[in-house]
Amino acid sequence: MPRIVDSHCHLDFPDFDDDLDQVIANAQAAGVERMVTICTKLSALDKVRGIAEAYAPVFFAAGTHPMSAASEPMVSVEELLAVTQHPKMVGIGETGLDYYYTSESAEAQKQSLAIHIEAARQTQLPLIIHSRAADDDMTDILQTEMANGAFPLVMHCFSSGPALAKTALELGGYLSMSGVATFKKAQEVRDIFATAPVERILVETDAPYLAPPPHRGRRNEPAYTAHTAQVGADVFGMELDDFAAQTTDNFDRLFKKAAAWRPA
Repeated sequence: MPRIVDSHCHLDFPDFDDDLDQVIANAQAAGVERMVTICTKLSALDKVRGIAEAYAPVFFAAGTHPMSAASEPMVSVEELLAVTQHPKMVGIGETGLDYYYTSESAEAQKQSLAIHIEAARQTQLPLIIHSRAADDDMTDILQTEMANGAFPLVMHCFSSGPALAKTALELGGYLSMSGVATFKKAQEVRDIFATAPVERILVETDAPYLAPPPHRGRRNEPAYTAHTAQVGADVFGMELDDFAAQTTDNFDRLFKKAAAWRPA
């Protein structure tokens, strides 16, 4: 069975409140040996952290989602650094820019993103970036900030244009393939992934959203990473086992803290 990592999901969302034990078991049965559950606002941190503490295969990241940047208290670098002291906190974010739904809060989003970047720079934990309908600003910010001091990054659920993909890769970043890449009308997204080095690709669900076929239209869950990994293998002309092993190695290279973690 392929070893797969779901590098981005949201197990604290109410969609999983009634059957989280079964969801974790389903994932492991499908070969998804580890998951990173993402805190999208620090007011939810206790629940997210508790899930990671309760389940050995689950790690967590924390930050303020760009769509919440104007409605949540502005996080500080110090607050993020404090959360990173937890042994299973392995990434900063998700953070970024979303002009598709919340363009009116663009300035707050940029301020929040800069704070998260500084926390990633200081800790060298990967910055988990959400970018939608903001390619130009995201490109400019990443190039400027990287020149001020390097930090690791992943473009989560990548579905932006080829120019942003090129910039992220040139800056040493990774692209994460979600269920979006499995959709019939997403050939452009698959083409962008096909031009990237396979050593810089991760897979994810973004569960409970974006379920890949044959589950599209229903709740997504980490077990379905296997379907996205199969599409990824096809894109790169690889066997599923080889692609799963490559993306797992990629995850370990980027998420070094998760790779090094051992149960107490």
